[in-house]
Amino acid sequence: MNSTTETEEPTPAATEVVDQTDDAEATEGTDNPPAVSLTSVAPDDTLLDRVIAGVREVYDPEIPLNIYDLGLIYRIDISEESQVVIDMTLTSPMCPVAGSLPGEVEMAARGVDGVSGVVVDLVWDPPWGPEVMSEAARLELGIF
Repeated sequence: MNSTTETEEPTPAATEVVDQTDDAEATEGTDNPPAVSLTSVAPDDTLLDRVIAGVREVYDPEIPLNIYDLGLIYRIDISEESQVVIDMTLTSPMCPVAGSLPGEVEMAARGVDGVSGVVVDLVWDPPWGPEVMSEAARLELGIF
């Protein structure tokens, strides 16, 4: 008899591959949101951590947490030329800061020493949900 009553939490597609190339040791001890895909082949092995730190300086205006821990960043990819590509989402397509938040993320990443260029893509798949938040963010907001 097969059981079909198992409950599974929805998992964003980005959780299938979390590649922390060249930065695995540096990002291992941090509380990264489960949906984020991190890849860096930059010669500077600290660049990924510094870009994450820069992005963590951007806060959601409605929820008093940074957008990285909220799980709004789905991918950070850094090339050998230190070009940064970021896929991000918003809590809702109707978010009042939809026009400005991606620009704030771009400026935060661009402000990191060693970054040669930044592209931020706003994506809607998978849709954001509390399950993509870091453990620390869920604890701070009382979501267990």
